Amino acid sequence: MQIKDLVRRFKGGIFITTLLVVIENLAWIVEPSVFGSVIDAFINTVNGNEFSHGQERLIALAIWIGIYALNSGSGAVRRIVDQKIFWNMYVQIAADVSYLSKLQGHNTSKIAARAQLSKEYIDFLQHRLPEIIEQCLTIAGAVVALYLFDWRISLTCFAIVVPLTLVNRIYNKHVICYQKELHDRFESLYDVFETKDIEFIRSYFQSTAKAHQKIANWGAVNFSTMRLVLLGVFLMVLHISIDLNEFTTGDIYAIVAYLWTFVSSSEYLPDLLESWTSIKEVSMRMKVSDEEMQALTNMLPNDDGLSRVAVMKTEKL
Repeated sequence: MQIKDLVRRFKGGIFITTLLVVIENLAWIVEPSVFGSVIDAFINTVNGNEFSHGQERLIALAIWIGIYALNSGSGAVRRIVDQKIFWNMYVQIAADVSYLSKLQGHNTSKIAARAQLSKEYIDFLQHRLPEIIEQCLTIAGAVVALYLFDWRISLTCFAIVVPLTLVNRIYNKHVICYQKELHDRFESLYDVFETKDIEFIRSYFQSTAKAHQKIANWGAVNFSTMRLVLLGVFLMVLHISIDLNEFTTGDIYAIVAYLWTFVSSSEYLPDLLESWTSIKEVSMRMKVSDEEMQALTNMLPNDDGLSRVAVMKTEKL
């Protein structure tokens, strides 16, 4: 079972939630620039014709409020429909995973663990995928917006790509091994409790904690590297904005807002990377080849089981 298979299978619900995420974040990206125009409208219309300047202020303020309402409204709707869409998905995925595991001859502990591990697919699609889309849109939008002020600012932000790529490769190489260790342990959790041996259970959780700590250590290295690079980016952008240009107060506000958005979104990437690494390992663990699927189909004793696996096989194509 792969993420791409789930996306094809539940494309309708995923499309709706993804569309709402995109609308919400595009409105969020535009908002600082529009609010900068509101600030300039209020500053530049202190003196002069009160009526015309009042109209200018109201128009700028109305546009900003409209964008703010679009951002907030789409976010509220998404949070309402998410639960229904993704819990229905989990019911079907957990049932399919349990059924396949039973056909493969796994014991009860492993079947129950894999049904629970399949929840990671839902968590990824419901929470992490929107976050990935959100952070990518935010970073891209901030870079484009900063380019409109000064191309040198945008180019400085792009400097983060090289260290990010290198760190991600090193992180993936090491952490996926620890994720595999954790998932292996999780599949034996019920068997561990069946022993009713307190010392054995204590040892099990101590070993599990060590694997979590190793992942956390690599996460700290990833985060620290990102923060160091972002510090250099932040200082360079401030130098370009303040020392090398003559921006208005509204422009400075918008630049700082976009820069802060860029920094905040970029430093969140290590957390998303850990989630992606975990879901990759789960997908590898639950992968069923076409040959295995055919063999399992031939073993089925009744039409009901045959129809279930046939549906799952079709979804792989």
